[in-house]
Amino acid sequence: MLGSSHIVLSAIAMTLIVGVRYLITSGLFAWLTDKVRPGLYQGLKPQIGREIRWSLYSAAIYGIPTGIVAWGWQNRGWTQIYTDWNAYPLWYLPISVLLYLFAHDTWFYWTHRWMHVPKWFRIAHAVHHDSRPPTAWAAMSFHPIEALTGAVVIPALVFLIPIHAAMLGFVLFIMTLMGVTNHMGWELFPRWLVQGRLGQGLITASHHQLHHARYTCNYGLYFRFWDRLCGTDKGLGAFQDRKSRPREDASLSDATRSA
Repeated sequence: MLGSSHIVLSAIAMTLIVGVRYLITSGLFAWLTDKVRPGLYQGLKPQIGREIRWSLYSAAIYGIPTGIVAWGWQNRGWTQIYTDWNAYPLWYLPISVLLYLFAHDTWFYWTHRWMHVPKWFRIAHAVHHDSRPPTAWAAMSFHPIEALTGAVVIPALVFLIPIHAAMLGFVLFIMTLMGVTNHMGWELFPRWLVQGRLGQGLITASHHQLHHARYTCNYGLYFRFWDRLCGTDKGLGAFQDRKSRPREDASLSDATRSA
């Protein structure tokens, strides 16, 4: 009985952590957007309110399984998370991060394409694409079904792939950073990175912007590998003036025709 109450407390605590992390991170980048691109989110208060509401629902869906797994790691040794720096060679530290990111990216690409199947787009993924244009608050704005597909990834991976606790924290940092910056509506990273050789393999806001404009391309999360392999990489998008929003709305019909 005592163990069950501790699991519940862990799930509640992790939900609060995920929710507060979202509010702080998205709030920080929304504030930065207001300073760097003043007026970009003007007139979007109702949309931002919806994004925050859906994101806080998602925080619970992400937080509950994470809290349960965290309890199991600390109290039952369920996972492959380790804290001893000597448990594995130091060269394995960056390898483990890349393994997690690639596995997450793979899962995201294919579930994201599945979410663009007309039935599932209408049921779930339309919530995320209701952000037109997306803002820094939209990173976790998901229908519960979509949030559930994302929430299982990292909790599942910690049972399969050994990773140091600090490296796991770094993975979560990258996941949070890219989730927010890819939806801000402007490019945070310098042109030399985005348009250079490194940018040819990484996803930033310029790449993801085209997905929100066309719906049927650029499905990846971190890397352009699967998009390039499957022929769904259509390059970098342009950040259009807010007056061109009807063009984005027109793409809704495309979203319901093809995955």
